[in-house]
This record gives sequence, structure tokens and C-alpha cells, in this order.
Amino acid sequence: MLLCALTIFLSAFLLFQIQPLIAKAILPWFGGSAAVWTTCMLFFQVELLLGYLYADFSIHRLRPRVQATVHAALLLIALALLPVLPSASWKPAADDNPTLHILALLAATLGLPYLLLSTTGPLVQAWYARSEKGASPYRLFALSNLGSMLALISYPPLVEPFLSTRGQAYTWSVSFAVFAILCVITAFRSARFPPIQEQPLEIDSAPPPSPWDKLMWVALASCPSILMLAVTNHLTQDVSSIPFLWILPLSIYLLSFILCFDTRPWYVRNLFLVLLAPALGGMGYMQWSESKTLDIKLTIGLFAAASFVASMVCHGELSLRKPAPRYLTGFYLMLSIGGALGGVFVGVMAPYLFISNFELPLGLALCALLGFLVAVEEPGIPLRHSLVSVSSLMLFLGVFGLCLFLGRTMKDAVSGYRVAQRNFYGALRVREYGRPGDFDTYRTLLHGSINHGEQWTHPDRRREPLTYYCYESGIGRSIRLRKPGQPQKVGVLGLGAGTVASFGRSIDQYRFYEINPLVPHLARTEFTFLPDCRAQLQVVMGDGRLSLEREPAQEFDVLLIDAFSGDSIPAHLVTRQAFDLYFRHIKPTGVIVMHISNKYLDLEPVIARVAQEMGKAARLFETDEDEAGACFGTTYVVVASDPTVLEQPSFRGAGRQPRVNSKVSTWTDNYSNLFRILK
Repeated sequence: MLLCALTIFLSAFLLFQIQPLIAKAILPWFGGSAAVWTTCMLFFQVELLLGYLYADFSIHRLRPRVQATVHAALLLIALALLPVLPSASWKPAADDNPTLHILALLAATLGLPYLLLSTTGPLVQAWYARSEKGASPYRLFALSNLGSMLALISYPPLVEPFLSTRGQAYTWSVSFAVFAILCVITAFRSARFPPIQEQPLEIDSAPPPSPWDKLMWVALASCPSILMLAVTNHLTQDVSSIPFLWILPLSIYLLSFILCFDTRPWYVRNLFLVLLAPALGGMGYMQWSESKTLDIKLTIGLFAAASFVASMVCHGELSLRKPAPRYLTGFYLMLSIGGALGGVFVGVMAPYLFISNFELPLGLALCALLGFLVAVEEPGIPLRHSLVSVSSLMLFLGVFGLCLFLGRTMKDAVSGYRVAQRNFYGALRVREYGRPGDFDTYRTLLHGSINHGEQWTHPDRRREPLTYYCYESGIGRSIRLRKPGQPQKVGVLGLGAGTVASFGRSIDQYRFYEINPLVPHLARTEFTFLPDCRAQLQVVMGDGRLSLEREPAQEFDVLLIDAFSGDSIPAHLVTRQAFDLYFRHIKPTGVIVMHISNKYLDLEPVIARVAQEMGKAARLFETDEDEAGACFGTTYVVVASDPTVLEQPSFRGAGRQPRVNSKVSTWTDNYSNLFRILK
């Protein structure tokens, strides 16, 4: 029992410790998009399904000695593939499909080690049931989920702050070698006992599961998977794609597994079914466009609590429906199929089928339907008979009302907008406020709920810079460094509506870098900053940093870093290596302008630390929103090699030295800690 417990616990810990590690490692290559985590989760769930298929085949088709030998050989091959660090050759080109590229990258980097880790739970539980006749292996399942959750919750506070990405990968690889040894010993010890299907059946052995049982297993497993990924998308699209916000929903998902599959009755059906109604209704209300905006901490807390209730209902019902140990691997196979279907729906289908983030309301509707089915189900009574009772009808009307409301939230998410489109990088919408032709009518580009630029539509006003780019902002002051009659070359990472192009003169050059292929199309068709730009203008597709790495020195006078993912600049754009690259592309008298306006992350000490270490001059410029609301409150940091540049007339008398925080270390490509700079 102890050997099985150690093997399962370590495998589960490694299985989930590698998830934030590898996602964080490849996040910079795909623009810091929140969809990177969703795609990684899809890969992990499919690998889990393949692992359970392997376990089911091994247990039912191979003799114990052959099982142990084959598994040991695969573990030996996996050890030869370590360490699990993606090669730089996997950096994507601008025209690569990001979803397929990420899946191929992950398969090549950690496909076999992760596959073998995913087989451990069902395999070792089956080995234990084979060697300990009459013993229930489901406690080991709860232990497996405990190891998984500990791996996740320990990552932000204990692993990420103290180990570089490379250090994490090597530590994980050494731990995998220890796991491999434990797993081989466990396999060969269990091989001394006959296969479980050849052992005599107990007198009261349960019958095999019916097709309806298997369908409910899949549905109850897919629903919390959909909700977990959809809630993660909902939170990260407006904040930042960071491990903390990845890990929280997944930890709640696993916690419900632990509680529901423990031997104690943590799942009380009547209690959680009553709580399910306000939980689903609350999540639906919080994503409604007309709902009141709450503090981010309260929003995260409410989503966490509601997700926990929904997961407890689904996983609790799975626990109540678990079969006899002889059908264990088939049960886990159905669970993994459900999880993988949830991942495919959110990670692959939703971004290309829907024009907005509809997967969360659809997941809530599915959960409500499943809750209805389990609530009306009565032992020994056919479901069709239970459905015609008065109480079932009243409950159905409640579920129907919730679905109508969720349909309303989906309609409101796209109604009234000139354009609503979506792809791997998120949902984009364009809305016009005011009547056509009025002097104060304007259009707004939204990414999720984050404003990415506005423009007056009246011909006399449409060249005015608005929102974050007004004349007194950090970028406005930097552009005004130009001399009359002398050309200025400006680089911008992040296009948005193209507002910065309004500063361009006929003698200037403006070069934008944009990763999302939908953005240039909207900037040219829904806004006129680019068509009206007097300067020579280029838009380079692909991640801005990767594009700069491939290009010769551009000799920019001004290089603006304005590539936001959610409400924050992606971490790979504020590292020491990123600044080395930026300075290679600017003139000796040029400036790097970092737009760090943010509600949730304090990036000021990060930029200050890098500038201090590199011996560069830096100044922070903050502006307040004007009375008309046309110019937003902004925060910029301007960094220059030549400190006299920051004494030019456009900067004089404004700004201050950015604050250095002794607790914030220099960020590098191998180390960053967004958890430590949360506001």
C-alpha cells in the first residue's frame, strides 16, 4: 500500500507541476495569449485519455509480467528524452496555426513522459486491487488528486519565485527519474499476482455498467472540464495570462475530485443541488454585460466558490456512480473521454465556431441540465416516469428560465456591435456610440472588456489621438522629441485601433508589430488612423519580440511597447533579454516607451529594476483622465541610454523616477513572477 501510494502521489505531483511550467515556458512565443493555457490543457487532457486507453488495454490484454516489462521499457525511453525544455527551433512563424503548433510542440517535448505519468493512476490502482483482494483502490484516486492539487497550489508561492524556468525543468526531470524507479518496482511486485479478471468474483458483485451509465460518466466528466477552462478564459482575458489565474480554477476542479472520491461522505446531494442554482445563476449574472462590475478579488472569489459547487455536483455524482473495481479502468477511461471532450470544445471548437466567449454560458446550461437529471432520478424508477412528476416539472421550469437568461447574456455580448469576431487570440468587438455624423460620435475597439483604442468618426476630429495616446501621455511626449524637418522612425509593438499612426508626418516611418491577424483588418476597415496616416507605414505580422529578433537593427527613434494580453503586457516583453533586444533596435538617442497602465499588476518596479541593472535612465509619466473622458489615465515608463534625452522640452518638468522594490528581482527569460506584483 505504501509503495503504491508513493508512486501515485509522486506521479500526480509531477503530472500537474509540469503543466504551469511548460505553459509558462512557451507563453512568450505566442504573444502571451490566454489561449495558450487552454490549448495546453487540451493537450494534457488528450494525453490523459491516451494514458487511460493504454492502462485499460494493458490491464485487460497483457499478462502481469508483460505489463511490467513493457511499462519499464517505455519509462527507460522517456528518461532518455529528458529534460523537458522546448527547443528554440519550435518558435512559431507568423503564418503558423497557433493551436496546431502548440500541440505539436508539446508532443515533441514531453509527449511520452506525460503519457506515462497519466497512466499511473489507473494502472497502480489496478495493480493494488490485484494484489490486495477485496481492497478498494478508490482511496488511491483521492490521493492522486491530492498530489495534483498540492503541485498546483505550491507553484505560484514556492516554485515560481525561487527557481528559473530552466531550474524548474531540471528539478522536474530528476524527480521523474525517481518516479520511474518507484513505478518499475511497483509493476514487478504486482506481477506476481494473477490478473484481476481471472480472480473469482464476489457473490454480490455488481453487474457491468450500462450504456446510460457510461454516457452519464462522460457527460458528468466533460461539464466541469468545460467550466474550469471557460472560467479560466473569462478571468485571464481581462487580467493577464499568469500561472496564478490558470491554477486557481484547476485546483478547485481537483479539490472537488479529492473530496468526492474520499471514503468520507463529503458530497451531500441535497445540499449541493440546492446550492447549484445560485452558483450557476451567479456566474451567469457576472458575465452579463449589464451586471455591475465588481472588484477583481471579489469576482475571482465568487467564480471560485460557484465553480466549486458545480464541480462538487458533477464529481459527486460520478463518485456515487463508480463501478466495482473490476470495471475501474473503463470508468477512468470514460472520465478521461469526458475531460478531453471538454478540452476540445473550449480549446479547439469555441475559438473558431463562436464570435464571442459563448462556452461559459453553454457550460452553465449543460451543468443545469445534468443537475436536473440527477435531481429527478430515483433508484428503481425509470427516468421517463420520474420526469412527469409535478416537482420535476417545476424544476425543469427553473432550468429553462436559467437557460433563457444565459441565452440573453450571449445575445447581449454581441448585439449592438458593428463587428464581433474571435480567433485563437481572443474576442474582438467594435461599437459605435452616438449618431452617425454627430461631432461627438466615436468608435471603440474592445478585446474582451479591455479598451484597445477609440476614434472620433467626424472627419474634422478623426485624427485626434484619444484614450491612452493623448499628447500629454508618455508616448505623446516621446513622439514630440522629433525635430521640425527631420524624419522620425517609430516602432510599435501592438496595433490596436492604430491610434499612434495619427502622429505620423509625411517624412516619418511607422512600423507596427501585431500578432492577431484580425486586428489589422479591423484597424483598416472600422477605423481610419492607418488609412489616414501620412507617414510611410508597415504592419509586420507575428509576435513583436520574435519579429524583432529576426530583423536587422531598425534604428528607431521611438519604440513603443504596447502589446497587451488582457489588461497587462506579456511577461516576455519586460525581461532583461527583451530590453537588450529593444536597445539593439533604437538609435543612441532613441527611447523605449513602456505602456504599463494596469488595474491588477504593478509593473513599475519591474521596469525600474531592469533599467537600473542596465545602467539606463528611466522616468515614469502618469496622467489623469480628462473631464470629457476622451483621454484616459495612463502610466508610461520611458527608458533611454542617454539621460539628457529625458531633459528635452517635451519631458521637462514632468514625470518622476520609477520606484524600485527590493522584493522584485530582475526578470529574465528564465525567471518572472507576476504573483509577486499583484496589486
